[in-house]
Amino acid sequence: MTGENDLSCDSDLPTAPNDALDALPDAVAAAAFRRLVRHLRHRHDAQNIDLMGLAGFCRNCLADWIRDAGYDGDRDAARAVIHGMAMDEWKARYQTAATPEQIERMEQSLKKNAV
Repeated sequence: MTGENDLSCDSDLPTAPNDALDALPDAVAAAAFRRLVRHLRHRHDAQNIDLMGLAGFCRNCLADWIRDAGYDGDRDAARAVIHGMAMDEWKARYQTAATPEQIERMEQSLKKNAV
């Protein structure tokens, strides 16, 4: 079975020339990012495996991305920022066992991340 630490969203997606996203002021982009993270903190029913299966990223990916963007903390600290608590605590409170169907959806979805 795939574990939480096995989820991967390492692909860097290409940036389109003149992408309006790049023109967003950093404060606006940061506010939207914080709103997304707070939404995910509220929606514990949205399991990481389901996010990976639908969109090819999850809370742990967001933690990796903030580290890629320059966050000084280690992996555990970054995950605590995104989850709002230590990863072990979040898993104990909210994570459910992944089904074979969820794992298959995640694996198929991750193939779409490759560039």
